Amino acid sequence: MPRDDNPANDAAATPDAAAGPAGSPPRPASAPRSRRLAGVLAAVVLVAAGGGLVSATALAPQGAGSSRPVAAPLSAVPAGSSIGVCPGPARLLEGSPVGTDPQFSPESATAASDVTALVLGSTAGTLPGSRLAALTGSTLVDIATAAPGDESPAAATPKPASAVPTAGVASRPGVDAVTVLSADAQADRQASAAAVMRYEAEDGDLRGSAAAACQQPGNDQWLVGANTALGRTAVLNLSNASSSPATVSLELFGAKGQIQAPGSRGLLVAPGTTRAVNLAGLAPGQERLSVRVRSAGGPVAAVIQQSVLRGLTPGGVEFIAPAAAPALRQVISGVDTQDPTALADLTRKSGFGDAGPALQITVPGTADAVVAVKLFGRDGQKALPGGGVVTAKAGSVTEVSLAGVPAGLYTVAASSDVSFTAAARVTRGLKADEASDFAWSAASARLGSQHVVPVPGSGERYLIFGAPEGRATITYTPITADGKVRAAAAADIAGGTTASIKVPAEVEGSRLVGYLVSAAGDPAYGAVLLQHEDRADVSTMAVAPGAAGQEQVPVTLGY
Repeated sequence: MPRDDNPANDAAATPDAAAGPAGSPPRPASAPRSRRLAGVLAAVVLVAAGGGLVSATALAPQGAGSSRPVAAPLSAVPAGSSIGVCPGPARLLEGSPVGTDPQFSPESATAASDVTALVLGSTAGTLPGSRLAALTGSTLVDIATAAPGDESPAAATPKPASAVPTAGVASRPGVDAVTVLSADAQADRQASAAAVMRYEAEDGDLRGSAAAACQQPGNDQWLVGANTALGRTAVLNLSNASSSPATVSLELFGAKGQIQAPGSRGLLVAPGTTRAVNLAGLAPGQERLSVRVRSAGGPVAAVIQQSVLRGLTPGGVEFIAPAAAPALRQVISGVDTQDPTALADLTRKSGFGDAGPALQITVPGTADAVVAVKLFGRDGQKALPGGGVVTAKAGSVTEVSLAGVPAGLYTVAASSDVSFTAAARVTRGLKADEASDFAWSAASARLGSQHVVPVPGSGERYLIFGAPEGRATITYTPITADGKVRAAAAADIAGGTTASIKVPAEVEGSRLVGYLVSAAGDPAYGAVLLQHEDRADVSTMAVAPGAAGQEQVPVTLGY
């Protein structure tokens, strides 16, 4: 069971809103439509000027020494709305469809699901316009309504800043479909907003719990941990929250190499819809399967509903979220291991080979990767029974067992001279005749500043932080259901260790719904671990990236 650490309280976090461009004159408050029109007109002027530049250059006499490179100008791109797509609840496949389009049967009698959403306001007490909506666009919960001029960083009369920001909180119980959290930009920055969807059931084939952070849609994503072997079901759900159609192509990687599957290309996902793909129809009998999801047109949110059934005994359910893109180094936090002796007895039984913790590595390129794997616990690095160095074949998925180490919480750090992506399997339950559960903790990005981390409202909840080397300081600020951002606390994490912080049910009499997390010092990584004291339930989710500010992109002039 995770250990509860309680570092001393620190000063309250006071994130500042991003200022406008230095030296720019104050802008009058205006509606978002007017700002967009101004941006379009500015772009037209820029393009027209570029056309004049090209024409003048073409007409001017060209001498031997007159040619010189001209740097592409940078154009400011206003921050857009923050979008998070939350998966719908887990649903049981009906029968064994031959194709890739699955049919579903009703959920179990005890199945329950909910979405918890948080939106951070400014220190002036202003919340960005934000809402929970159905994928089709109809509003389910209004979190905050944007007042005229709120999006302008120089809005008429600034409000006095408070010591801490406020937060908008929304909870939607009984969700039965995909939901979307959206929050308008504020002061030329994306709103700091995040949501989490949790499913749990105490009976049926989908017994267990599964949680997923609501993700920003993308055009290139990697999902590691799928399994289509006997008794395992993997359904890829593709959701399009944009107004443009998305054409999706899948690349499949198995234990023996890349899988060429007819029907994996040109999958159309219309705006405001979700397309479910039964992965067994594309790659049957694969004990290790990774999926690369690439979309042209609209971006999509991709998640795999993975479940296990061993005979008549449920083996768990999980939402597999995208992992970090292939890189030379990957770090995974929130890996919880059980008693190694009891686990060895269980995994030796037929059909229980995937009931133990493991790291899966996917190498997309054409060169094999020699990967060094390190495991860091509360007291430092722990030796892996196999030595921790493995050769991962190109174009395939390699599994490294994490069994044999003492029970506890760990951070996994893996490095190679060839790019790869990875995720770690976490399991709960040690008896073959009782229901068990599993989770997948994906490789994630380094923690920065102002990550909004919502937590579900039930079960045992833990913040897990790991620092592979150096030393890091994590500041975590509770957010409660009344919208208050409470006093911050800090954890000092030594390099090569993992720390856990138990999430309390309440803070100062109000239900705790999430945290504002920031990291300083050497690289640190974070995850949320969810368990139940009286059931073998487990789920994990990585801390989502923080909000982005205004960006500048190069504009190429030409024809």
